[in-house]
Amino acid sequence: MFRFEHSYFLYAFAALPVMLGFFLLFLKWQKRATARLGDTSLLKALMPDASKYRQGVKFGILLLALAFLIVGWANPQWGSKREKVNRKSVDVLIALDISTSMYAQDIPPNRLERAKRFAEGLVDKLKGERIGIILFAGAAYLQMPVTTDYAAAKLFLRSANPDLAGTQGTVIGDAIELAHRSFADEEKSHKALIIITDGEDHDGKALEQAESARDDGIFLFTVGVGTSSGSFIPISMHGREDYKRDNTGQPVRSQLNEEMLSEIAAKGDGFYFHINDGDATVSTALQTRIDQMEKRELEVRSFTEYNSYFQYFIGAGLLLLLLEFLISYRRVGWTRGRDLFG
Repeated sequence: MFRFEHSYFLYAFAALPVMLGFFLLFLKWQKRATARLGDTSLLKALMPDASKYRQGVKFGILLLALAFLIVGWANPQWGSKREKVNRKSVDVLIALDISTSMYAQDIPPNRLERAKRFAEGLVDKLKGERIGIILFAGAAYLQMPVTTDYAAAKLFLRSANPDLAGTQGTVIGDAIELAHRSFADEEKSHKALIIITDGEDHDGKALEQAESARDDGIFLFTVGVGTSSGSFIPISMHGREDYKRDNTGQPVRSQLNEEMLSEIAAKGDGFYFHINDGDATVSTALQTRIDQMEKRELEVRSFTEYNSYFQYFIGAGLLLLLLEFLISYRRVGWTRGRDLFG
């Protein structure tokens, strides 16, 4: 399997045609400037050792040297060995609340941004497990099934926002039910669901779904985001900032429902955490409890070793630079009087 370790260095290739364009413009200007000095044949007679092609040859070698150096900087690698790796893991689904109440700013900068930052850090903590992503508001959506693609998981979390939800609200029960369906039916263990939310449940079936999921071997953990005093929910109305209001026109205050989240965690045989306990503290506690769960053995095929070949390209580039430096603009004795390109 071939790859470039630092593929972004390959963008430097875009500079080569630009350099070529400037060189051609320089040759054109040089030709005009020379013509203004006098008759072309007379000038050639006055400079018999001037090479007609050395300038272009030297520039071509320079471009080739830079191309080799760019490839070397990108570090071409080849996977030299593919092997089977057996490892044990737990399937973990992270359910993130993306309802508009998560825009409340009782936790800076707001609940959603803090929850996303925490969830990304949690993915880093749980590397080694299979991780999936659920987003929920008025309904629940499976954004990514369980996988070991941690970069994709963090990308889905980073881009999460209320606009991705078709309907608004907070239906924790739907998120639990979707997680229940998303796990493999034949497995009665090795499964965990982590719900990150402010706990404003609007469907009333979360406790029932948590108990049903636990009966199928799914452990539930909840992470509360917000404060008990709560905060108004900022929204944009006709280009100006306002707050979400109820039917009477009064601003809606969103409060963290810790009691509900604690009950869900208890029904799911898990634990409740508050995000204000510290991202590192909570994620470490979750990691510790998931590590204590029974894990299943998985067979993973992967390229485990990559050999780097940058040194060959860097060496070739440096040799070409040395060659370009040694080539003179004058003809040497054995080429004098000969047209090598005729």
